[in-house]
Amino acid sequence: MADHNSVSSHESFVSVSSHESFIGSIDQGTTSTRFLIFNKDGEPVASHQVEFTQIYPQSGWHEHDPLEIIDSIEVCIEGAVKQFEEQGHSAREIKAVGLTNQRETTVVWDHETGEPLANAIVWTDTRNQALVRKLKARLGSDKLQGLCGLPLSTYPSVGKLLWLIENNGKVADAYARGKLSFGTIDSWVIYRLNGGPKKNLFVTDPTNASRSMFMNLYTLEYDEQLLDFFRFDMNKLHLPKIVRSSDRESFGTLTTGILEGVPITGVLGDQSAALVGQKGFTPGRAKNTYGTGCFLLYHVGDKPVISTHGLLSTVAYDFDGKPQYALEGSIAVAGSSIKFLQNNLGFIDSSTKVSQLAETVEDNGGVTFVTAFSGLFAPYWYDDARGTLFGITAYTQKGHIARATLEATCFQTKAILDAMEKDSGKKTR
Repeated sequence: MADHNSVSSHESFVSVSSHESFIGSIDQGTTSTRFLIFNKDGEPVASHQVEFTQIYPQSGWHEHDPLEIIDSIEVCIEGAVKQFEEQGHSAREIKAVGLTNQRETTVVWDHETGEPLANAIVWTDTRNQALVRKLKARLGSDKLQGLCGLPLSTYPSVGKLLWLIENNGKVADAYARGKLSFGTIDSWVIYRLNGGPKKNLFVTDPTNASRSMFMNLYTLEYDEQLLDFFRFDMNKLHLPKIVRSSDRESFGTLTTGILEGVPITGVLGDQSAALVGQKGFTPGRAKNTYGTGCFLLYHVGDKPVISTHGLLSTVAYDFDGKPQYALEGSIAVAGSSIKFLQNNLGFIDSSTKVSQLAETVEDNGGVTFVTAFSGLFAPYWYDDARGTLFGITAYTQKGHIARATLEATCFQTKAILDAMEKDSGKKTR
C-alpha cells in the first residue's frame, strides 16, 4: 500500500543514462497514491505521491471518493514524469505501466454512463456486520471458504456490495435496471484510465478477484455456487472479466495525459505485488508488509491450501496461466494505529516520532492495546471486536500507550506466524 513517505529529493534516486527504457508503476493505496518510474534494474528514478481524503461518515464506516482516486493518479503521473524529464529524460522512454492497488475496496458505477453511484466502501469498513451475521446463518455458508479461500466477514467485497444494493437507492435502482457495474479498485482504475464508457474495458486480475468471494480459487472463474449463495441476479449485475495478472493486451492503454498511448501491462493487488517485489517466487517464501494494516503472505505453490487455522487462501499471482497461491494473515490495523495516536489522541505530531515516545519508558507499564478499530482479522475473525486499552492506572504515561500500540502489531503478527506454521507444517523463511 502507498502508505510510505514520498521521496522529496532527486538525489535520493539512482542516476541513469539516457536512451534507456523505463517502466511506470501506479501504487494506489489506502491513504495515498504514488507513481514511480523504474529503470531496467528495478531501481526508482522518479516518484510523486499525494494523499487523498479519508471519509468517515459514521463509526465503523470508511469511504473514498472514486473520482478523487482517479484524480490522484493523474496528478502523480504528471508529477513523476515532470521530475523524470527534469533529469534529461523523455516521457517517450516510459514503455509500459503497471498497477498495484488496495484490495477489497468496493466501487459501483453506472454501466452506461461510467459515473460512480456511491463513494467506494474501503476494505476496513465494518458497516455490514449485521448482514454478515445473517449470511453466516444461511444454509451452505460453511462451504464457501473451501471454494473461494475467504471466510465470511466484513472484509471481502461481497458484503460491501450487498450492503450498497440493500441500503443505497441509486445503487438499488441501477441493479434493478441491470445497469450496475461492480469492481475493486483495479477494475475502476483500468476502466477510467482507458476512457470509461467509450471503451468500456472492464477487467480484473485473479489477485484482486480472489478478494471478492465470487471467484473459484481453483478455476479462477466466477463460481455459480458462490453467486447463487449470495442470491445475485446475474442479469442485473456486471462483473469484470478475470484475466492474467500480466498481459500485453488485456489492460489497454492510458488514453489521456502525458503518457497517453502507453500500455498498461500488469495488475496485482498490493499484497501480491509486495510478495513479487520481495522475490517470493518459490514455495516457502514469505513477506510481511506494514502499512495501514499488516499483511503476511506465504507462498504455498501451484495449488491452494485452505486454512484451518484462521488464515486466508489467495492467489499470489498469475503471470503465465499457471497461477501461484499463498496463505495470508491479514491484520486490519498497523500503521493506522500510529495515526490514531497522532490524529485522535494528539500524543505525537508526526508518526515518525512514535518510537521516540515509546522509548521514554522501559516497558508497557502493564498496558495492553487491542487495536481492533475494524474488528479483529486473522486469525480470529471477530467482526464485532472493538479497540480496547487494558491496564491503565494512575502510573500510565503516554509512552506506555505508545509502546503498547507498537506491541499490538507484534503480538498479532506472532499469532499469524503460529497459524501459518500449523497450516503449512513448515517454518516460514
